[in-house]
Amino acid sequence: MYFEYGDTEIEYLKRKDKKLGEAIDHIGHIYREVDADIFQSVVHQIIGQQISNAALATVWGRFRNMVGEVTPQAVLKYQAEELKGLGMSFRKAEYIRNFAEKVCQGELDLEELCQMDDQKVIKTLSSLRGIGVWTAEMLLIFCMQRPDVLSYGDGAILKGMQILYHHRKMDKNLFEKYRKRYSPYGSVASLYLWAIAGGALEG
Repeated sequence: MYFEYGDTEIEYLKRKDKKLGEAIDHIGHIYREVDADIFQSVVHQIIGQQISNAALATVWGRFRNMVGEVTPQAVLKYQAEELKGLGMSFRKAEYIRNFAEKVCQGELDLEELCQMDDQKVIKTLSSLRGIGVWTAEMLLIFCMQRPDVLSYGDGAILKGMQILYHHRKMDKNLFEKYRKRYSPYGSVASLYLWAIAGGALEG
C-alpha cells in the first residue's frame, strides 16, 4: 500500500510553487509505502531511530521472525533483554515494551488516536517514552496518511528545500513560508523534498 495522492494535490502544488512544480514534473509520481497498523508502525519507527535503513531492515526482520504478528500481547511475551538480543539497544527494547504496556492496559487507545487532529496526535504520542515529535510526524504521514505534514525536525526536508530554492540555510521563518505555501498538501510536498534531498534532481 502506498501513500495516496493524485492530480488534485499535484496541480495545487504546481500552481502554488513553480520550482516545486518543475521538480514534480521531473521526478514523476512517488510511491512510498505506508502501514495502516499503528502499533506495528510505532514499533518499527522506534527500532529505526538513528540507524541506517539496512540496519533497520535486518533488526526488523529478526523482530518479526521472533514475535510473529506484531501486537502488544505478542511483544510483552519477551523481556527487554531478549529484544535487545535482536540487535537493538536496551533502551529501545524498553521503549517498545512500555508502549505495548500502555496499549494493553488501556492507557492509550489507538482507535481514538486515529480520530484526533494532527497536533493532538503529536502531543499524545510524543508524551510516550521513546517517541518524539519527528517520530509522531512520520506516523501521521506513513501510517495515518494525513495530508498536511511537513517536519521542521527532518534534516532531509530542510536539505531538499535548500537544494530546490538555493538557500544556504533554512531557518524556521523561511521554513514556515514554504509550509504555508504547500498547505493543505504538505505531506505530498514532503515526498518530493525527500526525493530532491536524495539526489532526484540532476545538477
